[in-house]
Amino acid sequence: MQKVLTIAGSDCSGGAGIQADLKTITAHGQYGMSVITALTAQNTLGVSGIYEVSPQFVGEQLSLICEDIFPDAVKIGMLYNAEIMKSLARKLKEYQLRNIVLDPVMVSTSGKSLLKEEAVSTLIEELLPLAHIFTPNLYEASAVSGICIRTKSDMLAAAQKIGSRYDGYILIKGGHLQECCDDLLYKEGEVCWFRQERINNPNTHGTGCTLSSAIACNLAKGMVIRDSITAAKEYVTGAIRANLKLGQGNGPLNHIWNLSL
Repeated sequence: MQKVLTIAGSDCSGGAGIQADLKTITAHGQYGMSVITALTAQNTLGVSGIYEVSPQFVGEQLSLICEDIFPDAVKIGMLYNAEIMKSLARKLKEYQLRNIVLDPVMVSTSGKSLLKEEAVSTLIEELLPLAHIFTPNLYEASAVSGICIRTKSDMLAAAQKIGSRYDGYILIKGGHLQECCDDLLYKEGEVCWFRQERINNPNTHGTGCTLSSAIACNLAKGMVIRDSITAAKEYVTGAIRANLKLGQGNGPLNHIWNLSL
């Protein structure tokens, strides 16, 4: 059985973060493990509080996992502050972890900041060089590149800017575009667009977490990057199409839509 590790914050309502990641890993028939970086008090209506885990304890969690059940792939989500990032970067180098999917969680679906502003430079300098693939949404790609993204041309310009400092894969997610919701994969001048129809379902809480986890699962299986993304997008599309309706706000996906119960 492939082993997939998620390093992220906890969503007590189960729609995003660690909980969404572990559901996704299980739905892919793999063994899920977690390093928790923060606890959040939230539901489908929003985030009311964040409790940070100490950088030392984040590192201790990762060490104990790597020394016993070494992961085949790693998904990194919410990290919240620069100290956690630095501790994590040291451990990733120490254990030479592979198939790292970096999803730079900066703002929740409801608009709550999940990454301290001063930590963005640490993300770029310490963690980005260690990732196999970087999966920002439009807001996150704008923050990292310094380019305001409104169109597909802007997405490409942002990818080129990020690519000038990073030689891994960049997947900019276009779900918030007005003209379409296509995603862009970029590496060293090579461009691949993933066309996507917009699904009429407002319940999309945790979509980014779910996609990045699914990509990690597929990399753990040995898929090449484009196939990993294609399969992950098919999984997420199915989870949205399942039209789960829970909560009073922006509800979660159905992570087990592909399982026969």
